[in-house]
Amino acid sequence: MPKLKDQKLRHNEYYDMQSKFDELYAQSKEGFVFKSLMEIIQSDKNIKLAYRNIKNNSGSHTAGVDRKTIGFIENFDEETYVRKVRAKIANYNPKAVKRVDIPKPDGRTRPLGIPTIWDRIVQQCILQVLEPICEAKFYERSNGFRPNRSAENAIAQAMFYMQRVNLHYVVDIDIKGFFDNVNHAKLIRQMWSLGIQDTKLLKVVKRMLKAPVLMPDGQLVYPDKGTPQGGILSPLLSNIVLNELDWWISSQWETFPTRHEYHARGDKFDALKRNSKLKEMYIVRYADDFKIFCRTRSDAKKIFTAVEKWLNERLHLEISPEKSKIVNLKKQYSDFLGFKLKVHKKADRYTVISHISDKAEKRIENNLIEQIKRIKRASDEKERHRLIALYNSKVIGIHNYYDKATHVSIDCNRIAYRIKKVMKNRFGKYLRTKKQLLKIETESEIKISEGAYIHERYGGSKQMRYMNIYPIVPIGYVRTRFPLWKRKEVNKYTPEGRESIHKNLDMDISTLKRLMENPVSGRSVKYADNRISSYAGQCGKCYVTGRHLKFDEVHCHHIRPLKYEKNDSYENLIIVHKYIHILIHATKDETIKQYLQLVGKENINIKKLNKLRLAVGNEVLTLDIY
Repeated sequence: MPKLKDQKLRHNEYYDMQSKFDELYAQSKEGFVFKSLMEIIQSDKNIKLAYRNIKNNSGSHTAGVDRKTIGFIENFDEETYVRKVRAKIANYNPKAVKRVDIPKPDGRTRPLGIPTIWDRIVQQCILQVLEPICEAKFYERSNGFRPNRSAENAIAQAMFYMQRVNLHYVVDIDIKGFFDNVNHAKLIRQMWSLGIQDTKLLKVVKRMLKAPVLMPDGQLVYPDKGTPQGGILSPLLSNIVLNELDWWISSQWETFPTRHEYHARGDKFDALKRNSKLKEMYIVRYADDFKIFCRTRSDAKKIFTAVEKWLNERLHLEISPEKSKIVNLKKQYSDFLGFKLKVHKKADRYTVISHISDKAEKRIENNLIEQIKRIKRASDEKERHRLIALYNSKVIGIHNYYDKATHVSIDCNRIAYRIKKVMKNRFGKYLRTKKQLLKIETESEIKISEGAYIHERYGGSKQMRYMNIYPIVPIGYVRTRFPLWKRKEVNKYTPEGRESIHKNLDMDISTLKRLMENPVSGRSVKYADNRISSYAGQCGKCYVTGRHLKFDEVHCHHIRPLKYEKNDSYENLIIVHKYIHILIHATKDETIKQYLQLVGKENINIKKLNKLRLAVGNEVLTLDIY
């Protein structure tokens, strides 16, 4: 069985922060008030972890107003990097956020704010510490921008209320410009009520929210409300705002306090139906997209009015009248996260019918057609192969997301019919079936060209097509998969909750900690981070001998030497025993002989050693000679 791994949890282990985050979560659960969070946020370990968490994000390679990316930061030595970040947090004065307009499928644009890379690092430092505190206080079944919660979980919840609880009226409410209209003062009060009462930290958050925005036309705007879309901390802050809504709706029915303690939830709800005038309601939320399920139209109307009023009075938010409505799920579809949902009577019960939404289906079709055009325009065979691989990844991504729809095969086959025509027009005679391809290629060659995953998942489909020998994944070949709820016990901030999503590092953690605490002087922050990754990736073993290394034995070797190019990437680093490192670079016979004896010839994988020696420009060794 493969080792389970959550990448961010692994990063927490590398920098010895998981126990601290677990502690913050547990304290928050107990109602602890946090007044000294800045000490943790400004700690060496947390700052180093922030670099690790954002270095591979696509956003880290996008420049803000200062025109700098993560590439600028990674060249600093680790000590300088930590000192600069700590100073920026202590005297936080954010630079302007660069506003760009991202085109939407309907022709409109979505505003996106790009902070400078230093501001993103600061936000990441804060996020890492605030997330466990907030997770302890968030409503269990809110889903967007939270660890181990997905759109699939939200769809599963919606289907459950429709089919199992038989709630066939839904209140669809769209908050008008949610991210642009978050009330700053209200948000700070909500953070305070969650126990985040470090005044220095709250000042930093206020300054971040008030950071000027550089508009596309060059105008500088100073916001008095909203959280910038694109900011690392913004998704968490938006969940803090809407967490109050989650708990308010829950308190109207699901968690309504009763004088009698019921052992079963069903008994409590039966009693509330008999003895109260409460309206049965359940919220399913993903970020600012949410639905409230209820029993009757009359209930739905009252809930609609109450929620609209509550949002306005409590959160100072307005709803969009043209997008907000009550839907009878027996008669109409309701769109949610790219799906459209309704119920259909089958025998004596109602079952869920779900499709890809009309907007999403059109968007999918247009995206795939555009990718086909790019394949047609490819300049050479290598470029064509890359673009086909990209097309395949898009199709697989569509299948992985939309296979929760009960009628996904119908929707995808409808798309496939139109895509097939485009392919035939664009590719013509170069497009082959597997039967046609077998006339010029063997079964094994076709299998290799497909790759293991595509062959296993799509190899048996008659819809599979090939361009030359490259497979094109069929959009119409997909089966429905029932969406899964997030299990309540899954939690990244408790040891028990991590068991099903992550396995701890199988190595001596103390050595990893010492490596982290003792970076190589003068080396870049990129090198320091990838040195730790390489050690963990090799499970603390020497690449050449396969033996576990103690702290004072660990050497990090550049496969392609620094004299050729400065390359501190993970791919260019390898962990070896310090004596092996000498053998890689040694040219004198007496030195080679001495260290072969120290290591022991029987412990050396000579092929691996010679591979490293050749890479630095040295001759191969023959053990028999020494």
